[in-house]
Amino acid sequence: MQTQLPTAFLETETGRRADQILRRCVHCGFCNATCPTYLERGDELDGPRGRIYLIKELLESGTVNSIAATHLDRCLTCRACETTCPAGVEYGELAEIGRDVLRQGGVSKPGWIVKLLLVLVRHPNWLRFFMRLGRPARFLLPMSLRETLGVMPSKGESIGSNDASVMIMRGCVQSVVTPEVNDHLAGLLQTRGIAFRFSDEMSCCGGMELHAGRHNDALDQMRDNVRVLDSSPLETVISTASGCGVTLKEYGRLLGSSEGRAFSAKVFDAAEYLQTFTFTKKREDIARVAWHSPCTLQHGQRLRGLVESILTNTGYELVPVKDVHLCCGSAGVYSIEQPALSRQLRQRKIDSLMANHPDLIATANIGCQMHMGAVADVPVVHWLELLD
Repeated sequence: MQTQLPTAFLETETGRRADQILRRCVHCGFCNATCPTYLERGDELDGPRGRIYLIKELLESGTVNSIAATHLDRCLTCRACETTCPAGVEYGELAEIGRDVLRQGGVSKPGWIVKLLLVLVRHPNWLRFFMRLGRPARFLLPMSLRETLGVMPSKGESIGSNDASVMIMRGCVQSVVTPEVNDHLAGLLQTRGIAFRFSDEMSCCGGMELHAGRHNDALDQMRDNVRVLDSSPLETVISTASGCGVTLKEYGRLLGSSEGRAFSAKVFDAAEYLQTFTFTKKREDIARVAWHSPCTLQHGQRLRGLVESILTNTGYELVPVKDVHLCCGSAGVYSIEQPALSRQLRQRKIDSLMANHPDLIATANIGCQMHMGAVADVPVVHWLELLD
């Protein structure tokens, strides 16, 4: 793709990177074939190729507009297009640049619910209090928030060792809604003689801010996290939520610092860390499992087949699922900002997962778990909870 970005913009690191990504696009359109929003809406501008043209026009003209904002806001940033693209276009990074320009131009600002959530995720105890307080009155709230408050928050029980070199990332939402996932991982490590500690010094990884288009706020959060952990004897960070994991692994790119790169090199998804161990079934009452691989795991972290292998080797039968590459519609704050489209995508995913009558649905991210769990006819659990 030929570009004519302004000279002043090309003199910046962001401008040079945007130009590099744009020039890789060859207009083939393979990306549209795996884009959930394009498949749902059939609009060229709601697919990666159309959005790339909108971002190109935005950056070349330097003028923000509501059309670009509308179609970029509909993007899940699931990055299925990156998995498909034969030219290696880093669409997710380009979308970050486009959204940041739109936000700076005063277009497409987060709504009040998202702004509140972004404050709460930095303080898990506040989030827990808000969820308990809002639960009785949730039927008066918008559907997107009502479903979230339908989950009763709880508190984790596991305590690690402060001087351990292995750290379990608690996460912000997961530490409040499903802390038992981290507790279960702690138990798996403990029975295998692995000392660990929890990320009590950290709150949100910055992924929520990034997904909401608040690029600078996200970077501030990331710098704080790196600074907090910089002096500790840390060798490994294990993430049980794939959304956190993909963000933590990109600290090096996003921060552009040696400290960020050193931190990212220590980050592993739970499946990566546990793949060499042997497990037994935790749930003997469960035989057939429908596996939903979050976009942040299969497209963001490029970890495909790893969890499936662990579950199969443990003795579970994984039922066939159609269109495994498609997003469930959760996608960070997407289910709040685009509730109607998010619910359509969720129903499509639920139909695929339930087609072969599983006993439960397993996934690897708290957002997917909450989003699908609100409507699924079978339990939706984190895959770690199936291991012993």
